[in-house]
Amino acid sequence: MSPGGDRLELVVASANPDKVAEIAEVLGDAVVLVPRPAEVADVVEDADTLMGNARLKAVAVATATNRPAVADDTGLEVEALGGAPGVYSARFAGPEATYADNVAKLLIELERAGAMAAAHRRARFRTVALVHWPDGREVSVEGVVLGTIAPSARGDAGFGYDPLFVPDALDGGPGTRTFAQMSPSEKHAVSHRGRAFRALAQALAGA
Repeated sequence: MSPGGDRLELVVASANPDKVAEIAEVLGDAVVLVPRPAEVADVVEDADTLMGNARLKAVAVATATNRPAVADDTGLEVEALGGAPGVYSARFAGPEATYADNVAKLLIELERAGAMAAAHRRARFRTVALVHWPDGREVSVEGVVLGTIAPSARGDAGFGYDPLFVPDALDGGPGTRTFAQMSPSEKHAVSHRGRAFRALAQALAGA
């Protein structure tokens, strides 16, 4: 924490407004989030793991600003596709892919794999969140949610693969709604990113 018990200030490595908004909503008053300075360029995410990409971004921003930075990376891992798209989730349909492009690509690949029944469309969302300090200290956590890929996009909320991902119910049974059909508070309560950043807040409180 900052001197005097003030809340920790973290520079957010991500420039994705959807992701930053979710992080801010989940963390609430636990920390103060500072936008990444405009002069700090995007980081090339060429690591082969979620942890590697989160570390690349956090280290680059902490180094450029000389302040602690927070970064995350998220992957959708679909069993029928051998864990794909995984670390390539954001660019599954190409380097300039839109959310809609990636959703369409995923449905096409599942059809090609013959994974039409719900039992064959099991998946998990996984988020790694990491804070890096300029002196080299790090805190990292992971959040995971299990679920199923819907046969078609449903709902207008959220972003990314949210219209396709149906998280398992809290009691472990099959879910019925995609993330995109949930309110933000409902989604954050069960989502991979919500779990990761709640765990991060707890880890930082004890750091």
